[in-house]
Amino acid sequence: MRQGEVGSQGVWIGDPQGGVTAPDALILPNLATRFSRTAARLEVLSAGHPLEEWLRFMAQLAKAQHLAATKLGPFAGPDLAAVEQAVEAGMPPLAADGHRRDPVWRNGLALVLDELDKSAAPPEALAEMAKLRAYAPEAVEALADGFLHGSVDPSDAGAALYVAAALQVYFTSLASRLPAPSLSLLPQRGLCPCCGSTPVSGVVTASGKTPGTRYLYCSLCSTAWNHVRAVCITCGEARSLMQEGIEGDSGAVKAETCNECHSYAKMLYQTKDINVDPFADDLATLGLDILVGEAGWSRHAPNPLLLAG
Repeated sequence: MRQGEVGSQGVWIGDPQGGVTAPDALILPNLATRFSRTAARLEVLSAGHPLEEWLRFMAQLAKAQHLAATKLGPFAGPDLAAVEQAVEAGMPPLAADGHRRDPVWRNGLALVLDELDKSAAPPEALAEMAKLRAYAPEAVEALADGFLHGSVDPSDAGAALYVAAALQVYFTSLASRLPAPSLSLLPQRGLCPCCGSTPVSGVVTASGKTPGTRYLYCSLCSTAWNHVRAVCITCGEARSLMQEGIEGDSGAVKAETCNECHSYAKMLYQTKDINVDPFADDLATLGLDILVGEAGWSRHAPNPLLLAG
């Protein structure tokens, strides 16, 4: 199944007289809506926000990603035999740290930069874009490798923001074309079944064939996969999970904290706001990160756009 599609009625588990419908194990990204939806949500969330200017810039970045995704020329997709071989071995078919990138991803980077150059980007952002344009292809590839391996030099952090944005477009495009019936969840349930990356946040559904299901959303390829609730997505324990939030807000975004591994992850609840977006709402709730960070919990994994920029 792909995000934005209406799923089938599913199959019954157990007694058909009183059984339940099984949730989809994973939902592949819809390239036509992934980045445009995030951009629109960021525009809404930015209004009156303490970080309004920054959120509007991130909305512009998401719009540039959408345009890059729609304009990016055809490139080699995943080979079915290779996908099935990786799945059989319990490995992600698009393993981010080992995937052999098609050089066309750099065309996506150029498109992102072109679209942002036309927007009201702050001078610092424009300077970093100009710096990145001067990089040789080998330097850009090295920066991409560093980002995917979590080893970006501080001097390249600004430029890495746009590399991260372009890699999101590239891997999301690849994931959107994977053969869904051939895929399965990884043994490490907290990692993306398509590329092996960590989730940016989770969404607990309010509609569909299985309301109340939790899906984690990949920070790189945008795939969503089912993860049982009331279990820490970092260590798998369930004994000391709690939820923290900011008093007086809508309650749509909570930090699920674990006192076993002292980590936390953001969970978004559609029953509180049906329009939550796992990527936009994460960026717009940095105050929650500060709150739980000061209380002693560490985020399970960084948002790649925050890590890079």
